[in-house]
Amino acid sequence: MQTTAQDLPAQACKAQKNEVRRRTNRLVFAEEEYRIEEPEPPDRPALYPQVEFNRNPDSLFFNDEKRRIDFVLVYEDESKKEFEKRHAFQKHKRRREYFESSLMKMGVELEAARSVVNDKLIFVKVHLPWDVLCTYAEILHIKMPIETNDLPSEQSPLRWFIRCFYPSEDIIHKEQEYFTAPFQKDRLDHFLVQNKDHFFTPSMRSRMANYILSRAVYEPKGKTKFGISKLLDGGVYKAAYPLHDCRFNVKSKESESSNERYLLYTEWANPLSFYKMQPLDLIRKYYGEKIGIYFAWLGFYTFMLTLAAAVGLACFIYGYYTRETSTWSKEVCDPQIGGEIFMCPRCDKQCTYWRLNTTCETSQKLSIFDNYATLVFAVFMSIWVTLFLEFWKRYQARLEYEWDTVEFYTQEEQPRPEYEAKCVHERMNPVTQEKEKVPFRGCGKCLRLSCGIGTVLFWIALIIVSVVAVIVYRLAVFFAFSVSLHRDIKHIKELEPLTGYVTPQMATTVTASLISFVIIMILNVVYERVAIWITDFELPRTRTDYENSLTLKMFLFQFVNYYSSCIYVAFFKGKVVGYPGQPVYWLGKYRNEECDPGGCLIELTTQLAIIMGGKAIWNNIQEVLLPWVKNLMFRRCSQQTSEQVLPRWEQDYQLQPVGKLGLFYEYLEMVIQFGFVTLFVASFPLAPLLALVNNLFEIRVDAWKMTTQCRRMVPEKAQDIGAWQAILQGVAILAVVTNAAIIAFTSDMIPRLVYYWSTSMALSTNHTMEGYINNTLSVFKISDFTNFSMPEDEPPWFKNSTTCRYRDFRYPPGHHEQYKFNIYYWHIIAAKLAFIIVVEHIVYVTKFVLSYAIPDVPERVKEQIKRERHLTQALNLKLKLGNFKPVADKLREHADEHVLNVG
Repeated sequence: MQTTAQDLPAQACKAQKNEVRRRTNRLVFAEEEYRIEEPEPPDRPALYPQVEFNRNPDSLFFNDEKRRIDFVLVYEDESKKEFEKRHAFQKHKRRREYFESSLMKMGVELEAARSVVNDKLIFVKVHLPWDVLCTYAEILHIKMPIETNDLPSEQSPLRWFIRCFYPSEDIIHKEQEYFTAPFQKDRLDHFLVQNKDHFFTPSMRSRMANYILSRAVYEPKGKTKFGISKLLDGGVYKAAYPLHDCRFNVKSKESESSNERYLLYTEWANPLSFYKMQPLDLIRKYYGEKIGIYFAWLGFYTFMLTLAAAVGLACFIYGYYTRETSTWSKEVCDPQIGGEIFMCPRCDKQCTYWRLNTTCETSQKLSIFDNYATLVFAVFMSIWVTLFLEFWKRYQARLEYEWDTVEFYTQEEQPRPEYEAKCVHERMNPVTQEKEKVPFRGCGKCLRLSCGIGTVLFWIALIIVSVVAVIVYRLAVFFAFSVSLHRDIKHIKELEPLTGYVTPQMATTVTASLISFVIIMILNVVYERVAIWITDFELPRTRTDYENSLTLKMFLFQFVNYYSSCIYVAFFKGKVVGYPGQPVYWLGKYRNEECDPGGCLIELTTQLAIIMGGKAIWNNIQEVLLPWVKNLMFRRCSQQTSEQVLPRWEQDYQLQPVGKLGLFYEYLEMVIQFGFVTLFVASFPLAPLLALVNNLFEIRVDAWKMTTQCRRMVPEKAQDIGAWQAILQGVAILAVVTNAAIIAFTSDMIPRLVYYWSTSMALSTNHTMEGYINNTLSVFKISDFTNFSMPEDEPPWFKNSTTCRYRDFRYPPGHHEQYKFNIYYWHIIAAKLAFIIVVEHIVYVTKFVLSYAIPDVPERVKEQIKRERHLTQALNLKLKLGNFKPVADKLREHADEHVLNVG
């Protein structure tokens, strides 16, 4: 059939479509080409050289000093083991040899070296040649520079001041900014490739090497037998890690080394650099975007805490200096007022009557935290947390652009190898309308999620049971402390000054807080394994999905674990206690505990201080001492002498490995702290200050640990802080409710305001709070005690008294509704509910207005993103026209020949 001139455009379009389809298919199936195709079973062990150490401790290359080491694998030589144990390790050897053969078939180059210290250890150095790097850079959609950024940089008006807090640009050079595009191997000429050896950074190379290692098979015909993670878990390899570029405290003598680890230590991880801002670009370049975004968030959070800490400290100072002038505190401490008010016993039989002024010290402490400044601070913190989240979104958007992660989730993230191994069912993709492999159908996914939710709920119920157990402990020991504590102190004269401080209530609170802390730590260890098992069972598709699922499970558990005791003290303790003649009992045996006459707020403050302080001290001990001690013991056990020179890979092997969860626990620690700072800040204005001090140490401790004590983490891509962002927003919304409820129901703020406006303003001419304490105490007739609750002993000063007082708003004895709630009680309840509703609506409206008024992405970042997309589209159009030109030329030649033949 002859081709006419009219057919030429159609043929050109068809040829162009075939070319596009060929390119698309090659990109889509590139990953399968390098992972699913299994190598033929090797007839002999993988052939790669085993060389001797060249005595260069700073070398980052193979022995030829040309091929860079992108990853290191460590295993124990089976031939060096005892004869009886060799047979058990033959399977390890077979799997390792097949795995290494798979790597070599995928284009990876290997070189082995025996350990200098321990001749049983073999180090396998991994190198990715240029072609392999280009292939996997395209598979992972790694963005590379296409043009220098021509937009003017933004200059801060305070740059002359903040320059003092940044590392010197003479030490850490500012990097050139580029417009970038996803790398494509066949478009190499359009990328700014100045030197192939340095085009891909070491962190990019390590990331690609880890991607290959996680997908190489280690057994023939084994669809699920692949990945370095399984080989590490099975003991085939002892370690797998990328190399640090030098020692942390000594510069490398190698010309190819950029000494980034040394710069990070001197300008970031060194405790003497605590006042300096973090070199985030260098952190991201060395450790990857995932670690960079964590330290960026931690630094921003710490910076925002300075304002909250300053306001909280001002509120504390105000409360401290006004505690002596507090009318209700002075009435409690006055011998003529508080000393003449006889309080009813707090427990049955063994407890006796007591004077109100014995709680003088507690009342004065309470005045420090329970004052009008607390209300202002609680409202301020609700607005502060909104500003923090909104400004973080803007800062994060700028980092997303600068670090090339704007479209990461939609373009770059690949399925987890564990997910791919389970893909046995087919389904029609609703987006592409093509068949794809999935691990399970709808029912299977529903079953797995149901099992996971059920397990999480079971463990949350277990925590609640432990909280109830602590409550029962509080009820039981309060009785014991009430009987023995004052008796023991009176017998020991040296302890008499502590009588006002060591009360049964305080002793119960402190011991219960310590027990709660121990239970929290034990349950943390157990639940971690359960949460990982559940998440593995659910089989999330990508690494981000996996981390988000695990994050949600762990936070739900930790939320109940850490906050349950505080929630009990804030909202449940002392709320349902009855009255002396008819108290409420738990389990029919334990009398429900009451709050101090001043309220439960001081107990909540004590609880927060113990948990926050104990948690901070424990975590810092773990993060500083444990890695240092483990590394010291490892070096001692390895019997290394000072004269031995170790290669770079063996120096790194002696460092601590990074856990599988990576930064998960660092995020969790900070988000739990964020919850303490926001959810219960109305009871403890110093919480932001404690968090600020802790975070200043936390940044440097994490940096020191990561830079000096741990192996280099595998660089990972991340666009944002993941599921933690939604959790922070949820905590911020919940904080408005909890703080309003603490002020309304836990503190005495509302009863004081009601008394001032309804009683003091109406009956008194000087409008003071005189008589407030007497107003909050109801009267109970002693003869109305039951035989079970009647105290056995009476103090000498209580003789001839017929009544005692208790904290509540009830009608007095002799009234026709005696011991029932009076009308004043309902007025206070109405005022509390009205306060919560009004404050919530005001704060939520303010938060909404601020969220709407502050854009998530700065205008300058939007302009840069548009400029980059314009350049990328122009590049794609240019390449499409270039691809179309050879096809059009051939068709034109064919048409000319046809015309000549016809002529």
